[in-house]
Amino acid sequence: MTLEQFWEACGLDSLREVDRVCHLAFFYLKKHKVQEFMIGEAAKWLTDAGGAAPNRSRLEENLRANRDKLVRGQRGGFRLRNEYVRDMEARYPRAGEKSQEVIEEGTILPEVDYKGTRSYIEALAKQINACYENNCFDGCAVLMRRLIEVLLILAYRHLGIDSGIKDATGNYYMLEGIANDAKTNGSLSLSRNSKNDLETFRQLGNYSAHKIEYTCKREYIRPEIQKFRALIGELLHKAGLRT
Repeated sequence: MTLEQFWEACGLDSLREVDRVCHLAFFYLKKHKVQEFMIGEAAKWLTDAGGAAPNRSRLEENLRANRDKLVRGQRGGFRLRNEYVRDMEARYPRAGEKSQEVIEEGTILPEVDYKGTRSYIEALAKQINACYENNCFDGCAVLMRRLIEVLLILAYRHLGIDSGIKDATGNYYMLEGIANDAKTNGSLSLSRNSKNDLETFRQLGNYSAHKIEYTCKREYIRPEIQKFRALIGELLHKAGLRT
């Protein structure tokens, strides 16, 4: 659970300042093992969560008065009472769980490029960004290849020509077969640049997925980012997901 998810689940906006701090102390205890907090940390929690900067003297006085929830810590700060922690654990059992939300900053694909398409496309785009931003370059390259494959298939479906990229048993070709057809398919009518870039990203992903001695690096992906954005934009258009 992220801080935003916890904030919403608890309705912290409606709580008075001291109760808000106690809730946040519980969140940071479960997520980051913060056993004791100082008044400065409590003030920062409130502002980091979007609230106004509190009066620290008044906040400390009010925290000292809440003996049903708080006790003094060994360092002179505050600790949550065990009874309060158990009560909060019963109310919010998922507070300590690691969120499945992918945190990314849009380095490869800005949100505007994929927002409002399909949920699985959005998920792939976020994972591509997160892999690149966290130095997981092999994973990034493989997911870039996968997104291209998904969008090509969706484009063929949208145009009603996907039978041309299926084998005798009705299964879709591997990406190499789909890409070879896409380069010459008049109905799909890819731009010259996209035809060239299909092979670039197919090979980049293949190396990361299958070449034993190979390790992808940032400098292999970074020069191709603009090409990737352009290719994805065109495929989204061909798939009827962008106008």
